[in-house]
Amino acid sequence: MAAIRRPRRSATRRAVAAGAVLALAATLAACTSDSGASTDAVGQGYVSGDGSVQTWDLGEREGPVTVAGTDFAGNAVDVTEWTGDVVVLNTWYAGCPPCRAEASDLAELATTFEPDGVKFLGINTRDEAPTAQAFERTFEVPYPSVDDRSATVRAALSGVVPLQAVPSTVVLDAEGMVAARIIGQIDRSTLETLVEDLLAEAA
Repeated sequence: MAAIRRPRRSATRRAVAAGAVLALAATLAACTSDSGASTDAVGQGYVSGDGSVQTWDLGEREGPVTVAGTDFAGNAVDVTEWTGDVVVLNTWYAGCPPCRAEASDLAELATTFEPDGVKFLGINTRDEAPTAQAFERTFEVPYPSVDDRSATVRAALSGVVPLQAVPSTVVLDAEGMVAARIIGQIDRSTLETLVEDLLAEAA
């Protein structure tokens, strides 16, 4: 099997990202992954994502991504069936403050881009079905989420694009290749632009 090439960062960029992580940790800007290994001083289980956005040009993208699971309604979901469409993957869990903060924006963008064939999929890292479904009702989430308490989906993704925090968002191009990654809470206009650019690219 060919070795997986990780995206390269300059020393300056790594230093900037590290500084942002330390600065934002005090404000609980994003949540840890569900390993429970990293917590803040009051034991809330949060560390910050740096909010960074990384994009890859055609010819530099890894993949295609193969993500499959079962959503909270019991339906099988397989991202490979969405080849030909732009896909947005978002990790979350109900008790994560930045996940709640970005939920309405994600729901609205999913509705906005539905006529263009863009698919959204949540990857829930912690919750039992009743908790996850209550979150989906509260924020009127129109797209499915898969149960990933086993971390199987995240393991499949991490071989292509590292996810250091929850929430994280990955945008796939029409061929299922990783075109962009956001670590931490999304900025709505940024994600909207990323999706629009990929739709134009596919056209």
